[in-house]
Amino acid sequence: MKSVALPLIALLAFAGYTVSVMLQAEQSLLDFGISLMSRPDTAQVVIDLYLLATLAGIWMYQDARKRGQSGLSVVPYLLVTAIFVSVGPLLYLVVRGLQEWKTSVSAAQEV
Repeated sequence: MKSVALPLIALLAFAGYTVSVMLQAEQSLLDFGISLMSRPDTAQVVIDLYLLATLAGIWMYQDARKRGQSGLSVVPYLLVTAIFVSVGPLLYLVVRGLQEWKTSVSAAQEV
């Protein structure tokens, strides 16, 4: 359960902040993205974030395959990552940590 705490706290804090910002926003998410890409300085930050998101997506795919899961099992996380960048990998880490905890609890009960 220890491996779930930090990503869960980060996920809840960031998702809560994101929802709060989106509820107060004066423009749509798409309009906001377009305005960010219209200036070289903010476009550089967006491109940097999506490069990092791509690396996180590759890691999630490889991690799932290494754990014996289908590559398709990461599609929901990749879709969330495409829209909300950090939320996808954080959610993946939380779910993975809960799965590991559940497996360790089951193994301990069998002994």
